[in-house]
Amino acid sequence: MPDTQTDADAPLDPFADLDRRREEARAGGGEARIARQHEKGKLSARERLDILLDPGSFQELGQFVRHQAVGFGLERQRPYGDGVVTGWGSIDGRMVYVYSQDFTVFGGSLGLAHARKIVQLMELALENGAPVIGLNDSGGARIQEGVAALGGYADLFLQNTLASGVVPQISAILGPCAGGAVYSPAITDFTFMARGTSYMFVTGPNVVKTVTNEVVTQEELGGADTHASRSGVAHRAFANEAALLLGIRELMGYLPSNCEDPVPLAPEAAPESVDLDGIIPESPSTPYDIHDVIRGVVDAKSFFEIHPDFAENIVVGFARLGGRSVGIVANQPAVLAGVLDIDASVKAARFVRFCDAFNIPLVVFEDVPGFMPGTDQEWNGIIRHGAKLLYAFCEATVPKVTVITRKAYGGAYDVMNSKHIRADLNLAWPSAEIAVMGPKGAVEIIRKREIAAADDPAAAEEQFTEEYRERFANPYVAAERGYVDDVIRPSETRQRLISAMTMLQNKVQKLPRKKHGNLPL
Repeated sequence: MPDTQTDADAPLDPFADLDRRREEARAGGGEARIARQHEKGKLSARERLDILLDPGSFQELGQFVRHQAVGFGLERQRPYGDGVVTGWGSIDGRMVYVYSQDFTVFGGSLGLAHARKIVQLMELALENGAPVIGLNDSGGARIQEGVAALGGYADLFLQNTLASGVVPQISAILGPCAGGAVYSPAITDFTFMARGTSYMFVTGPNVVKTVTNEVVTQEELGGADTHASRSGVAHRAFANEAALLLGIRELMGYLPSNCEDPVPLAPEAAPESVDLDGIIPESPSTPYDIHDVIRGVVDAKSFFEIHPDFAENIVVGFARLGGRSVGIVANQPAVLAGVLDIDASVKAARFVRFCDAFNIPLVVFEDVPGFMPGTDQEWNGIIRHGAKLLYAFCEATVPKVTVITRKAYGGAYDVMNSKHIRADLNLAWPSAEIAVMGPKGAVEIIRKREIAAADDPAAAEEQFTEEYRERFANPYVAAERGYVDDVIRPSETRQRLISAMTMLQNKVQKLPRKKHGNLPL
């Protein structure tokens, strides 16, 4: 009798089965939950990837991964992907690895399978030397999985640490990020947040109220603006998710793919029109905006500022000089006279260490009257924190060039990439004042008796101050000793820096053999 089969007995078409499973995986938590994301001003996990990556470049890993947990009904809920989309793609043609947590599946919570997908992705990134971008939108550890979820977080933290300084790591906070979940972004190199929809904190408002009796909202406690301006946890805050994702794309244009690659090159663009020769005010106590100096030196519209709203007395960020990526560190005389305090020191130190780890040359614009005085600073460790910036510049082996625009006083002169801590080239404008302290303060100490004995103390102090200024508050004494390599017109700065970067592009400098130094944390 010939073989016959009815439709009910027919084997399932394997391609149709594959398509069905793919569609199920891509659906995440379903249309209703995705709609709720949209109502909150949030995108879905896959919509975020569409904005972040070059069109059609994303290749998914682990699409059919499911958790193996049982109990609390988990065995009946085993969605594909386990709440995170992982894979690789490209940004402007350069490969990146990316994971995007899906809040529509288990609230994006991290279980063992979820963690293993991310860890596998990071292992691939390390082996292949490409950046890792994490899009965080998670309710935290999956409580039903208990210690397995906690172990998953620890596995992830270890990979973040091993990858640090090897490949760039960028975190986007696009929803909740609380409890232990905050420590993975904290280890990564840059953290971006979206206003109104993202927040980070170790303990939420309810716990804070119970323990400290403080009443605070989620936004006040750990919103984007809080972390971008007060804590410094976030490097940038953006108006919405799309702007944030485009910001990551922009940032990636300045970064090499790994610690062994050269910095990216772009076509050279002329700087913005700024009268640098007239930018320094006649009075040494009158502020000016260091952003204007940066704009007048770097390629037009190439400055990408990091931490623009935090510790504004120092400015850091990436720019291009003649098409070459550089890191900018600049005192800001328009805020607190450019003084170095705890936050400014830590902000700049971390940025310097990142640039050094990834072969990004450093350009320093110096106008610093010293370190911030006061009990608040001393009792909170300005000595220890200021030493971080000193350590970072001393340790850095990338090309390092300093331009002293005006004040370079006291220990802050040493710290801001002076010749004495291995700067390669130190230039000064004619307006530079390089001394142990400002003329007025110095005269009050070294001429105290003469001023007190004078018939007209005020006139005597003015005379001694002018004498001190002529003798010390200029760049030529330092130039005579070789601490300044040249005194230049401000309008010459750009070409001198481009020439210096070309001269230093093959720089090799070794540190003494060691396991690692002991940074004053």
